[in-house]
Amino acid sequence: MTFTIRRLRSTEFALYVPVLVNIYVEAMSYPDSVMPYRIDAWRRDCIQPGFTAVIAEDEDAILGLAYGFLGNSSTWWDRQLRMGLQSQRDLTDDDWDLVRHYFEVAEIHVLPAAQGQGLGRTMLHELIRDVSARYALLSTPEVPHEDNRAFGLYRAAGFYDVMRNFHYPGDDRPFAILAARLPLEGTPEINPETNTDGPEPDAPAR
Repeated sequence: MTFTIRRLRSTEFALYVPVLVNIYVEAMSYPDSVMPYRIDAWRRDCIQPGFTAVIAEDEDAILGLAYGFLGNSSTWWDRQLRMGLQSQRDLTDDDWDLVRHYFEVAEIHVLPAAQGQGLGRTMLHELIRDVSARYALLSTPEVPHEDNRAFGLYRAAGFYDVMRNFHYPGDDRPFAILAARLPLEGTPEINPETNTDGPEPDAPAR
């Protein structure tokens, strides 16, 4: 599959959000009723420090998206991360370094019809390519034996366990929180304007 990776400015991302949230809903098999809340939340995210977003597209449509920002204590996810870690153990110097110097991969999603073609891998690497952080962090739903494209993608990029079977308030699903030192392992040489990639795993971040 031939596709293009394109970075979006915050203003562009805000305009595209309804289309991007629709990809999220389709990729995650969520009901359409979640869209208004997610649209508002994603537009708030685009003013976070270090916000970065990329899309994958072909000649006809946007096929996938990824975005994130520098971790900071003002976000709900950062507070969950710190509380979760502190509930499990006394934080080490390495733990403190992680929570103070990370880039949160907030979302990465590919339309089901376009999965398995390398879009997720390429977007992930391009998203994190030049961020000013020591680590990348993300969360992904737990699955038995890590048997899905998400875990395949993240393990291949060097992500390791920070917490497993973590529960967010109001969500019955267990999540894995994973981290990787930057730069990512096996970062490909990417021309963000035109890219043709072979089969690689694609996956939602959460």
